[in-house]
Amino acid sequence: MTQKIGLGLLGLLLVFVAYTFVSTGYFRTITPRFAGEVVRRVPIVGAEDITTSTAGGFALVSATERGVYPPAEEEFGGLYRLDLTREDAPLQLLTADFPGSFAPHGISMLPLDSSYRVLAINHTPTDHRIEVFTLRGNRLDHERTLTDASMISPNDVVLVDDNRFYFTNDHAYPSGVGRLLEDYGGLALSNVVYYDGTTYRVVADGIAYANGINIDRARQLLYVASPRRFLVQVYDIEPDGSLTFVEAIPCGTGVDNIELDTAGRLWIGAHPNLLRFAAYAKGKRPTSPSEILRIDYRGRGDYSVESIFTDPGDLLSATTVASPYQNRLLVGSVMDDHLLVLERTE
Repeated sequence: MTQKIGLGLLGLLLVFVAYTFVSTGYFRTITPRFAGEVVRRVPIVGAEDITTSTAGGFALVSATERGVYPPAEEEFGGLYRLDLTREDAPLQLLTADFPGSFAPHGISMLPLDSSYRVLAINHTPTDHRIEVFTLRGNRLDHERTLTDASMISPNDVVLVDDNRFYFTNDHAYPSGVGRLLEDYGGLALSNVVYYDGTTYRVVADGIAYANGINIDRARQLLYVASPRRFLVQVYDIEPDGSLTFVEAIPCGTGVDNIELDTAGRLWIGAHPNLLRFAAYAKGKRPTSPSEILRIDYRGRGDYSVESIFTDPGDLLSATTVASPYQNRLLVGSVMDDHLLVLERTE
């Protein structure tokens, strides 16, 4: 009887290990592929999120110098502005005078009448916060700090308007066995939280590692990346901010941050091998492969998913974001010492 139980447990363990390897893309071969060229390498460490203003001709970059990810100790980073109308424009640090600890992660930027509202996830040694800024020209003013018990493990954020937003929690468990099971077992326990200007409430859950988030304002759709399941989940936005699940788009790769171009297409930085990424993020591997997807979502069941760029980690490791600007892409990563500007020829 004991032997049967032992064999049964061994069988379950082997199934779990096999599932983990297959579901994280471990056996996928990544070769360099891109219809275009690298036009610039901009020195900056850990440019995890990037968003662009087509009308303003600039990019906002969220960067934190990371030794390992998730961080084991306090980190310091900043928000930077990059002028996209000049080929040689340097990065301009906008948060040199930020009051306190600042390690930005996901960001969102929304144009207003004569300025931009900016939100940034901030991971401090004691808690997680969302910082609120106003950007006018080259000046970024910190307005206030938001904290709430719902900010368990915030990853990315997207503004609905000046005062309302959604953010993702990529884990339900901040540490321990629960977090390990979410990472390696693919447990779908993370969520999306909505802030209506007064209160916070969970509006979507049952997501495996809710990561990048963005909004299609014209069609009132919300997109959420689930890298652990290789999915982009689509939701209808209801008048009260609630979300109604529409469908999940299979992507075949570990989707991260989501950006939209002027035609409403999704551009996504991705990790084709999640186990290799985990080893790289912990400092155990020198590189991690990268991928960029373009998704043209036309409606329920009507979409195309195209891999635009793949690289084994030679040009850039662990791509997290691909932000479109005209025929170019600004590509960032978790820990590499530069971001790329790619020009597409297709």
